Amino acid sequence: MCLAIPGRIVEIIDRENSIAKVEVGGVKRSVNIGMLDQDDTKIGDYVLIHVGFAMSKVDEAEAEATLRTLKELGAYEEELDQFVKTDIEQ
Repeated sequence: MCLAIPGRIVEIIDRENSIAKVEVGGVKRSVNIGMLDQDDTKIGDYVLIHVGFAMSKVDEAEAEATLRTLKELGAYEEELDQFVKTDIEQ
């Protein structure tokens, strides 16, 4: 299964190339934030990540609810594993 997993932007690495460092479950990876409104994207924002791309912004409550649902479905570990393996800077 391949779902989007929520994470928090902890650093804007390269604004020109739309690259940010995002944290999920204590793991930090570089993701492309080019699909988001660049003027409205900042450190601390929560985003839904799929295959190295931030697809949309979500609020903290929605991010926590999504993580909780993934854990209940037994899909959290698989999605976190995919996040760990996907780093666009590799």
